[in-house]
Order: sequence, then C-alpha cells, then structure tokens
Amino acid sequence: MRELRIHGRGGQGSVTAAELIAFAAFEGGVYSQAFPAFGVERRGAPVQAFVRFSDEKIRLRSQVYEPDYIIVQDPTLIGDVDVFKGMTAGGIAIVNTEKPDFDARVPEGVKVYAVDATTIALEELGVPITNTTLMGAFAAATGEIKLEALEHALRSRFSGSMADKNVRAAERAYNLVGGAL
Repeated sequence: MRELRIHGRGGQGSVTAAELIAFAAFEGGVYSQAFPAFGVERRGAPVQAFVRFSDEKIRLRSQVYEPDYIIVQDPTLIGDVDVFKGMTAGGIAIVNTEKPDFDARVPEGVKVYAVDATTIALEELGVPITNTTLMGAFAAATGEIKLEALEHALRSRFSGSMADKNVRAAERAYNLVGGAL
C-alpha cells in the first residue's frame, strides 16, 4: 500500500484533490481511498487530506502518519506545520513554490518537486486554486495515476470551459515535472 498526505488551507481544494486522485487511481485499476482530516473548520486554517493506493482491498481507516508522498498546496505551511513528518528515504514531495528554500526540513532521501502551481493556476484558471495543477505534478512524479485517468476525473467533476481549464493546468504541471525526471 502507498499513501499520500495533502497539506493545504481551508478553501484551497485539498479534499477535492484527494477525491479526484483516488478516482483517477481507481480508474487506473487499483483500489483507492480518500478522506479528510479537519481541525478548525474555517477558510484559511490548515487542513489535511489523505489518499491510499493498493492492489488489494484497503481496510485501514487511520490517518496517514508515514506517507510515501506529500503534496503541499501552500508553502507557508512548511513554517507552521511539519509537513515532512513521517517521510522516509524514497518519498516524493510535490510543493507549490517558486522558491524552494526549505531544504533543511526535508528528510534525507526525499525527492522534492517544486512547482509554481499558483502561477499556472492564475494563467489557466484565473484564480490561485492550485489543487488540479498539483495533481498533474503528482501524476508525473509518482506514476500512481495516469494523465488520461486524471483528465477523466477532472471532466467528471467540472464541466465545459472549467473542465478544459483544469485539464490544461494539470497537463502543464505534468509536462513540467515529467520533463524534470
């Protein structure tokens, strides 16, 4: 079983990202599970969402304490929350930032992909909602979900031009990270 922990702030779409990643993984033929954890339920408060991937049925229902992967939607969380907690060598972190100046906090052996998802989201969506952009980066960096399955998940959630914009944002990040591999 592989596990993903998503760190964001209320209103950034962390829960939606977890649901859509799990949907895309299931479309790709693996069992998946997505669920959130809330502290203070208000816009801007730190939130976490989780996804599990497995070739077998998933019976575990706890939060994710030792993730194989993390996505950090808001880089200011790195100073407020230990987003890398529980990660070990071989882990992959996708961080929304244009300036990855947090190396001292990254556990040894964890690969970090810095993606300026805010700029991509602003250019493609017109708003700084980065979840779908970071989903594209996650797909490229981990191989847990295929781009085609991610596109299908996005089009199942959004319609018309909003679906097209979210797919373009995900594709841009996918190509950006895919080119860095």
